[in-house]
Formats: sequence, C-alpha cells, structure tokens
Amino acid sequence: MKDNRFVRGRLKSISYSVKGAVTLITREHSIMVQLGLGILVTVAGFYFNISATEWMMQTFAVGLIMAIEGANTAIEKMCDFIQPNFDERIGFIKDVASGAVFFAAVAAIVVGAIIYYPKVALLF
Repeated sequence: MKDNRFVRGRLKSISYSVKGAVTLITREHSIMVQLGLGILVTVAGFYFNISATEWMMQTFAVGLIMAIEGANTAIEKMCDFIQPNFDERIGFIKDVASGAVFFAAVAAIVVGAIIYYPKVALLF
C-alpha cells in the first residue's frame, strides 16, 4: 500500500511538472524563443552529425537555458504578485534573476560556437 502511494505521489508530481512546462511554452515568449533555438540547434546537430559528447553538451546547454528561463519567469511573476507597483528592491531581484539567464545564455552561445564554428567553417 505504501509503495502505491509513493508511486502515485511521484506521478502526480510529474503531472504538475509537465503542466508547468506546457504553461511556460504556451504563454511565455522568452521560453518560446529559447525552445525555437533549441529545436534549431537540434536540427543542426543532426545535419552536422555531431558527436555524442557534443550532443551531451548541447542538450545540457539547452536544458540549462530553459530551466533558468523558467525560474526567472517564476521569480518575476512572484515579484509582480507581491508588489504590483514599482519598487527598487523588486527591480533589483528581477534584474538579478534576469542576469542569471544572461550568464546561462552566454555559456550556451560559447558551447554552440565550440560545436558549430568548425563545422560551418568547413562549408566556406
């Protein structure tokens, strides 16, 4: 009996996670852009036949961006709920969360450049 509740509880948690991911993808433009770029680099990965290590790094970079972007969105929505009016402290919190997305994006761009620059350079 205990195992069933444990499994049922985990399945319920997964359903909430999937619901949150679908909400992000369908309502937040920043996530839509990141997802589009993730699909683009996935297609590029197949086209250029990247190695398993390159796939791992690319997958990690795309996942990191999506996760940090989702966390940033949650922080921004929570801040707006707590303080709908302008507040410098809330602005600071939102800026720091956005800065985290920036760091992840720069890291993803570097990973993409390391993977794809040599392959694209061979085309020219």
